[in-house]
Amino acid sequence: MKFKVERVTLLKALAHIQSVAEKRNTIPILANVLIEAKEDRVALTATDMEIAVVEEIPATVINPGAVTAPASVLYEIVRKLPDGTDIELDCASDDEPLHLRSGRFATRLNVLSVDDFPSMVAGDLPYRFRLNTAVLKSLIDRTKFAISTEETRYYLNGIYFHVTEGEVGGVLRAVATDGHRLARVETEIPAGADGMPGVIIPRKSVAELRKLLDEGPEEVEVALSETRIQFRIGAVMLTSKLIDGTFPEYQRVIPTGNSRVLRVGKKDFANAVARVAAISQERSRPVKLTLSRDLLVLSAVSSDQGSAREELDDDRVTYDGETMEIGFQARYLNDITDQVEQNVEFVFADSAAPTIVRDVDSPSALYVLMPMRV
Repeated sequence: MKFKVERVTLLKALAHIQSVAEKRNTIPILANVLIEAKEDRVALTATDMEIAVVEEIPATVINPGAVTAPASVLYEIVRKLPDGTDIELDCASDDEPLHLRSGRFATRLNVLSVDDFPSMVAGDLPYRFRLNTAVLKSLIDRTKFAISTEETRYYLNGIYFHVTEGEVGGVLRAVATDGHRLARVETEIPAGADGMPGVIIPRKSVAELRKLLDEGPEEVEVALSETRIQFRIGAVMLTSKLIDGTFPEYQRVIPTGNSRVLRVGKKDFANAVARVAAISQERSRPVKLTLSRDLLVLSAVSSDQGSAREELDDDRVTYDGETMEIGFQARYLNDITDQVEQNVEFVFADSAAPTIVRDVDSPSALYVLMPMRV
């Protein structure tokens, strides 16, 4: 195998795929990238057996062929080469090292057999549709913070995508929860998605997909079955196994009888939470909200540091319910308000019941937050 490629082209592709390669070296071949050259293109593939990313780039192919090389090492070498240079990669056979040359620089990388590189064949993916890239980014960004990291409840370690009935008809919905907060965001059903099974996309796959979307075209091609999902983003294809589990009946934890409504500017509220919570070094950092007519008082107490208090009055707050006190973890409040554009709405029942949180200007998103004792 032998080909020449522009540094910037190769670097961009390696940046996309090298984070997928398994760096712990429990299986050495998984730390390598598969490089396949044919005609006028080179395909780069990395996998950890759960997720695979393939990207094709243009190149001048002198001798077609394939080789595997250490992904992170190759990425670091290419990253440190000068801008505007061309790179030549040459490997005579599986038994020979991979030669990399650029200008006066040359290096040799040890390779592993192409035959040992695992193939993550997607198989039959009967459900296919296109999704606007901005919409997919929004679905991910507004739910990923609520993905659980608790491995014992593995079925919560991802985002649940499914088709269901919304308030105004059928929707494609993304849901994530860790048991303390829940995020639910929906959009119109894209053509071809009707009848698709509900699928749980793993946390790592979500993270890798989200990085690729920043440089993607206007639309993403999605194909899926009950066990795998595939996204084509321009010249990049990401294939992922799905979490083999049943997502809980999340609708049962969304309260329906809450009636006390607080509306406050997102920026005012988030800044006040951050200032008040700064008094405590605890990871949970509870913040108490005391509500009365058109007045919100935020407070926090630390046995070591002291106390803090801030008032938001009727210039920035709307509330006409009964006086009440309720506590939340500051980080959870900020995670949710980070998803809001301008104004946030809290709908309470009482100090012990789950609270609904909404973005006033975006009815497609709904959040549920469990209170804590303060």
